[in-house]
Amino acid sequence: MPLAQSTSFERELAVAIDAARAAGSLQMERYERLERIVHKTAYDVVTEVDEMSEQLIIGAIRDQFPDDGFLAEESGRTHVRLPTSKGSASGVAQRMWIIDPLDGTVNYANGIPVFCVSIGLVAEGQPAAGVIYDPVRNELFSAVAGGGAQLDGMPIRHPAKEKMSDMVLSLALPRRGWSRREQEVRKRIRVARAMGSAALALAYVGNGRFDGFVQSGGLSLWDVTAAGLIATEGGAAVSTLSGEPWFDLARPDKSIGLVAAPPDHHQALLELLA
Repeated sequence: MPLAQSTSFERELAVAIDAARAAGSLQMERYERLERIVHKTAYDVVTEVDEMSEQLIIGAIRDQFPDDGFLAEESGRTHVRLPTSKGSASGVAQRMWIIDPLDGTVNYANGIPVFCVSIGLVAEGQPAAGVIYDPVRNELFSAVAGGGAQLDGMPIRHPAKEKMSDMVLSLALPRRGWSRREQEVRKRIRVARAMGSAALALAYVGNGRFDGFVQSGGLSLWDVTAAGLIATEGGAAVSTLSGEPWFDLARPDKSIGLVAAPPDHHQALLELLA
């Protein structure tokens, strides 16, 4: 039985939406008034708001689904032991919530109003539900596997453009080793943009704000789980740069590269990047 037919995930989606909105409210309360900034590395700025948002989200979900596992950017991976019929613990959680409490932390820390909350649920090894919340615009993207994508509760669809030359692309490629391929892509599209929040950019593919999304690597599961589902349910074709399935729960952190595009242009874009 397909995943989408086995359960509607309506309750899970509602809990994720409430948690995302609560985290977004916390972020906006402290936006541009940060009490403390901690530098993990020169390229990865995390604020106390990031940590507080994650704790809020995990707490809200755990309260409703105590047997589920979590993979969150700040706290890492946790597997919750499941009880057997005799009451003893056996195995690990069959469902995993994948959370980025604040995607676009550099933007947030510098007062750039482009960031989001990302919450995805994986069941049976595949994305089942996803929420991307932009607290600045008060916009909430959501999707359930097999049930389509929505923006603020209204169905959305990727409006595929007939010509690649009309496409606006979210493009993130490194300079070293990619300059020729980047030039070829830029020649074929209308224009490329970079937002600083991969999850929000990928979610934008779901309703066509971006016609496509390309990032060669550096992404983690918490960047792509919810947003990739939204883009896919919106009608875009999503894959790795080699054309393989876009989601794999076993992929290491910072190892994921994705291409999302209208189905008619997806293969051509892959070929330009090969």
